[in-house]
Amino acid sequence: MKSLKHFLGIVGMSLMLAIPIAQAKTATPVQGPHIPNVYKVQLAKGVSADDAVDSMKLRANALNIKLVSELPLSKQVEAVTGKPQRRMTIFQFCDAVTAKELVDLNLDYAIFLPCRVALIEDKHGQVWLIMMDMNVDQLAKEGNMNTALKQKISKVRNDLIEIINAGAKGEL
Repeated sequence: MKSLKHFLGIVGMSLMLAIPIAQAKTATPVQGPHIPNVYKVQLAKGVSADDAVDSMKLRANALNIKLVSELPLSKQVEAVTGKPQRRMTIFQFCDAVTAKELVDLNLDYAIFLPCRVALIEDKHGQVWLIMMDMNVDQLAKEGNMNTALKQKISKVRNDLIEIINAGAKGEL
């Protein structure tokens, strides 16, 4: 029962409001209704989805965040249905050492790994970069983690926001 309560507490944290986006570098405001705990940025005018992908990969590399997987979900759906699909690709980034430390603290934290960024084309042809924005303070409090690990997790979060913002702007 204790582990279930702990697990539910961790899951509940992912539903809480994120720490203010103002702590991140910059962001384009989210338009329309959104889910709390989501960081969502629309691609700037003139930036193609391919440009955004190239920019995210370059920025991740510069920040020493590894792209560990790329899932072209829209291509899979297209292959199954035979019908063209709006672009939907999931990128999975990871700082392996921080991930290991987090899981060493508690196996339940594996549900957050690796960090995912979705590139999604909406019904109007606009492309968005979207990720779960963890509430690092709440995560640290619930997990009883030390300051050093909290700082590492905050850095990963902020690096991911930098990666998304670089992608949205097409910055190389």
